[in-house]
Amino acid sequence: MKYLLATKIAMTELFDESGNAHGATVLKTGPLTVTQLRTKEKDGYAALQAGFVAAKEKSLTKPLKGHLKASGGLFKHLKEFPLDGDMEVKVGDTVGLSQFAPGDTVTVRGISKGKGFQGVVKRHGFHGGPRSHGQKHSEREPGSIGASGVQRVYKGVRMAGRMGGDAITVKNLTVLKVDAERSELYLKGAIPGRRGTVLTVIGR
Repeated sequence: MKYLLATKIAMTELFDESGNAHGATVLKTGPLTVTQLRTKEKDGYAALQAGFVAAKEKSLTKPLKGHLKASGGLFKHLKEFPLDGDMEVKVGDTVGLSQFAPGDTVTVRGISKGKGFQGVVKRHGFHGGPRSHGQKHSEREPGSIGASGVQRVYKGVRMAGRMGGDAITVKNLTVLKVDAERSELYLKGAIPGRRGTVLTVIGR
């Protein structure tokens, strides 16, 4: 299994050998350092924990410093990845961008942009009310929300509310380009999150 943590930089356009243009998302990555190994005997599952982006010593707590001591570094982000049976790793090992190549298929998970409190038109795609028949201010209203029989609002009725900030998983993304010198990974299509969002990239 291939695994990586990266931050979203921007979107761009890449051309293939046939001259076709593909929308791509640029990810900035760096070496991951294995900080902990979890085993089925001790923890009930097999996984590895990796650290990403160097952190200042003053920004970490003493327990976290002690936890990271064996890996030889201090990191802002820690993430666990499933550990396959044929993977041989130990604490302190580093993993880089070289494991990916153009044409690979990956799965990306990240937190989508937070949009605050939004109405039903933007949040759920309601078309709103008509401007005809004397209505002046009902273009973006939700309309009826209740039921006359039970005289209450059912659970799950789509209404205005907080939008965004959700964990989104996008599968079957194609690697278009790997720039090892700049530590950049180009993936075909859009990826959730704002610029600077930390993303999990997993490939097979």
